Amino acid sequence: MSDSSPLPPVRLTSEAELARDALSTPLLSRAARLARWAGPGTRVEAGGALVDEQLPAAAEALGLSGDDAAALASEAWRMAVDTGLVEVVDEAAGTVTAGEELARLTGGSPHDVLGVWLGALETVLADASVPDLDDLAHAMDEGGRVDHTALDWDPGAESAFLDGVLGNLYLLTVSEDGPGRAPVPLPALAASMIVPGDMAEPTNDVLEQVSDAMMRLDDQFRVLQPVGLVEYQPVDEALMADAEDAAGEPGAVDDTDVSRYGMVRLTPLGLYGLRARLLEAGFDAPAVGELADKGADALLDKTAAFGPRAAQAETEQWLARREPLAAARELLAAARGADSGAPLRRLRCQQALSLVGPDAEPALRDVLDDPELGGLARVWLTEHGCTDVPAPSEAMVFWLTVDTLAAQLAAEGNSEELRGLVEGLAEQHSGFFAAAWRVDHPATADVLEAMGRIHPDKKIAKEARKAAFKARSQQGG
Repeated sequence: MSDSSPLPPVRLTSEAELARDALSTPLLSRAARLARWAGPGTRVEAGGALVDEQLPAAAEALGLSGDDAAALASEAWRMAVDTGLVEVVDEAAGTVTAGEELARLTGGSPHDVLGVWLGALETVLADASVPDLDDLAHAMDEGGRVDHTALDWDPGAESAFLDGVLGNLYLLTVSEDGPGRAPVPLPALAASMIVPGDMAEPTNDVLEQVSDAMMRLDDQFRVLQPVGLVEYQPVDEALMADAEDAAGEPGAVDDTDVSRYGMVRLTPLGLYGLRARLLEAGFDAPAVGELADKGADALLDKTAAFGPRAAQAETEQWLARREPLAAARELLAAARGADSGAPLRRLRCQQALSLVGPDAEPALRDVLDDPELGGLARVWLTEHGCTDVPAPSEAMVFWLTVDTLAAQLAAEGNSEELRGLVEGLAEQHSGFFAAAWRVDHPATADVLEAMGRIHPDKKIAKEARKAAFKARSQQGG
């Protein structure tokens, strides 16, 4: 992902609902319970870990039993210390007290709760990038330091890999043409980081790398699930055993039951958390509803980069805060302009006005004589069944056509929809290119050049290119 262009906007759950989700996550809820359980008699070792003798009592306080009870209690305690729910007041004596963050978690606002949860998320993400403890133990030198060379572990690269995977998962979730909230197969997520985009058929070496990445991600998503970032269905252990026994076909996936290879999806809380991290890293990661209190100029500019569904959702929230007539006037004023972004602003304005009721009619009638807005005003008035709508001049029809094509080019590039629009125009108007090059619109030459690229008929494409040359010469003159 690039941090220079905006990501698709995410639809977030309310902070109140997200805070409830955060409080109910296994890891944070256990950490909070242990923070309340701790008292004057609680003792910790250097670094804040509970002494071994107190782990059974901690596990009992959490209602845990079984072989992993002590390990889960130790993990919850460390989370309580790392997030400030518990504070070590005297390391030499090993005594603790409730931390300031406990009050924020139990009595603060939803935003306060989410702040504590984000701290917990950072701790777990750091843990997820660390190798297995047994591997770490074998890679220790005599001074107790980790020999990264012996471990074949690059902490920075491992963290960057996990960040990249989570970034891709976020993008898949928020993109209009992605799976949305549906779970993503682990092989597809691993492949998105390993397989080059221009590789038609992955080599065996690449497939082995994908398989290795899947196993790493399987371990990491198991770590990330208890903090509420993801819902995860792990790789089938029987499948892993079969893979160890089989010598051939590295990384092969049985398409008939891809879920056996692991399925993952971001939770609503996970979407919130990853967006917060993306913003912190400098990405433009918008959320639907952020523009509701901004002006129409911000609405039209920002939604220019949104997909149709996200743009409509954002516009609906913006309109909900305004009177229809005032909103229509503000939108029309913001849609004016001769800059390169103006056609797409007018398209978004037209789409926004389609959501406004008949109360907006006076605003549209006021701009009937406006050279930039008169065409779209006539379209709106006609579609809403208004009477006495003056017919547009031929010049206005051609100007609106060029403006619409320029907006479509900016929004979607050479899409199938645009190709159909171009073919239809050339078919319905035999003299279109002879007249179009004269249109006094800043984008006329660009639009005609695009039509020359897009139209499948070589003769018509040549006409479009000739018209573009004339338009360019006219602009230059």
